Amino acid sequence: MKRKWDLKEESFFGIGVYQPKTHHNIGTLWRSAYLMGAQFIFIIDGKYSHQSSDTQKAWSKIPFYKYNDFDHFYDSLPHSTQLVGVEMNEKSQAITNFVHPPRAAYLLGAEDNGLPKKVLDKCHQLVMLDKVGSLNVAVTGSIVTYDRITKWGEQK
Repeated sequence: MKRKWDLKEESFFGIGVYQPKTHHNIGTLWRSAYLMGAQFIFIIDGKYSHQSSDTQKAWSKIPFYKYNDFDHFYDSLPHSTQLVGVEMNEKSQAITNFVHPPRAAYLLGAEDNGLPKKVLDKCHQLVMLDKVGSLNVAVTGSIVTYDRITKWGEQK
């Protein structure tokens, strides 16, 4: 007899930043991602050093991946995972109407540059925070993960 799988059993997500500018933003995003149920975080073309402000010890609970370039990251996406670019763009969907895919890797750009066209073209979907201007990358990532868990009913 075939088992019926609950879609929640097959879902996961991770979140990361393309060319991050500050270690602090990654540390903050890592802690938020952990607290909101992400399975991993990552950076592309950037550096990170441990933040002493990580009182949750998120570094010991969910993995952190570092990719030297976008192509390496893209080729390493887990099977059947959608890349969701978080970007203010005319092709982006407002987060209030966004349906999060079951398996997702959310990618944010650094505050000063955002995501380049090459990256945007590879994203399966684009989402943006509506009714707000440009926010800090860690704050934006935290809002996106919160939106996901409230819509999916997930939380640690």
